[in-house]
Amino acid sequence: MSDELWSYAEVARHIKVQPETVRSYRRHGLLPEPDVIDGSGHPRWYPETIRAWARKRPGHR
Repeated sequence: MSDELWSYAEVARHIKVQPETVRSYRRHGLLPEPDVIDGSGHPRWYPETIRAWARKRPGHR
């Protein structure tokens, strides 16, 4: 697993939505739990976590 971590912005870019949409997904329990909470309290995900989740999301082709 890489040591790269994605913020809401990187997750949003990967799935082609706005960062606020990703925040909404998290609030509604639709996003995987963060892999890390950084020192400022912000959630971060490994790219592999998001890629695996994105392949299974409804509407993914």
